[in-house]
Amino acid sequence: MRTIDDRIVHALNTTVPTVSFSGKVDATQTCKQLYESMMEAHLSRDKAIKACIAQTSEVVGHLREERAKDSENLALIKQLRKEQTNLKLMQSELNVEEVVNDRSLKVFNERCRIHYTPLKVK
Repeated sequence: MRTIDDRIVHALNTTVPTVSFSGKVDATQTCKQLYESMMEAHLSRDKAIKACIAQTSEVVGHLREERAKDSENLALIKQLRKEQTNLKLMQSELNVEEVVNDRSLKVFNERCRIHYTPLKVK
């Protein structure tokens, strides 16, 4: 799901023209399309991660209720710890997403600020 962010520099190098070729390609439209696809990818990843966090939070809540009823069940305690670890990993993935998104926007702004400025920059 991060393909566009991983290849942002390549995409900008191949689509945004240099000064000498600026008359042959519509850089404004190209930058706009790239920005929109980048924002769409960011939103879809954010939604997917948050959906996983919500689902895992429900499972953790349910397992905590079960543990409160039966605190001696080792299999239940192991499962709860496993789900809590997954939840922490997913929450840290949101931080990773923020870093990836910021990096992509920075690179985009460096190359496309002359041609296209988004209405709202996140």
